[in-house]
Amino acid sequence: MITISSRKNESVKATAGLVRSAENRKAQGLFVVEGARLCYDACRSGVTVKQLYFTQQAQEKYGEYLQPLLEQAEETFLVEPHVAELLSSTKSSQGIYAVCRMEPLRPLAELDPNGKYIGVENLQDPGNLGAVMRTAEALGLQGLVLLGDCCDTHSPKALRAGMGAVFRFPMYYGESFVQEADALHKKGLVTFAAVPDAAAEIVTECAFPKGSLLLVGNEGNGLLPETVAACSHRVTIPMLGRAESLNAAASSAILMWEMVRSGGM
Repeated sequence: MITISSRKNESVKATAGLVRSAENRKAQGLFVVEGARLCYDACRSGVTVKQLYFTQQAQEKYGEYLQPLLEQAEETFLVEPHVAELLSSTKSSQGIYAVCRMEPLRPLAELDPNGKYIGVENLQDPGNLGAVMRTAEALGLQGLVLLGDCCDTHSPKALRAGMGAVFRFPMYYGESFVQEADALHKKGLVTFAAVPDAAAEIVTECAFPKGSLLLVGNEGNGLLPETVAACSHRVTIPMLGRAESLNAAASSAILMWEMVRSGGM
C-alpha cells in the first residue's frame, strides 16, 4: 500500500481527470466510483477495480465495506484528506474512491428477441439516465438501449442516480435507430415510440409482447421524427393536469411499469 500526501501526485491527477472528463473516461476505458456503499457494490458485482484510494478516516468508519475492496483492487493508496478532495464530486465525501474498468457497450444485434428493453435517444441529463437504469433493473427489464448522442453512463452523477445499476445492467448502443430498425423488426422485436400525442395509443391500454423495445426521447425535443416513423407503434401517457410533459426519468418509469404490468415477461 502506498501513502499519498501530495496533491501533485501523478496517479491522483490522472484519477481526478477521469472524474471530471467524459473524454478521458472513454479514451482510457476507466471510470471512478465514489462512496463506501457504491464502491463495495462495484466490487460485489464483479467490476474490475484497478485502483483504490481511501483516507484513514474512511478506513476507520467504513472498514466493513473497504475490506473486500482492499482484497480485490490491483493497487491501493492511502491518501490524506486534502488529497482526497481532488477525487470527489460530492460536497460530503466518504473518502473512498475506486478506479474501475468500463465494459464496452453491446451492439443492438445482440438484443434478445424475447426480451423487454427501454431505449433512450439523445438523452442529455446524467441524473435522468441513471434513474432510468435503476428503474429498469428494479422492474426486471433485460437491458437499456442508448441511441445517438446520449450523456456518459459512467459520469459521477449517473452513477449516483443509478445506485449501482451500471455495474450489472446490460447496455446496448446504436448510432441511429433508423439504420437498425429493419434488422430489429426482422429479428422479431416490436418497437414502440413514446410521444406526447393524444392520437397515439394510450400506454395503459397497450399490450407489450415478449420482444419489445420502447423508446423515449431527448428531454427537450423528444424522439426524432424519423425514429417515431420507423417504430412499429406510437404510445403516449395520458396527461390530465396542466403539465404538458414529464421528464425523461418519470415518463420512463411509467412506461416501463406498463411494460411489466402487461405481462409476457
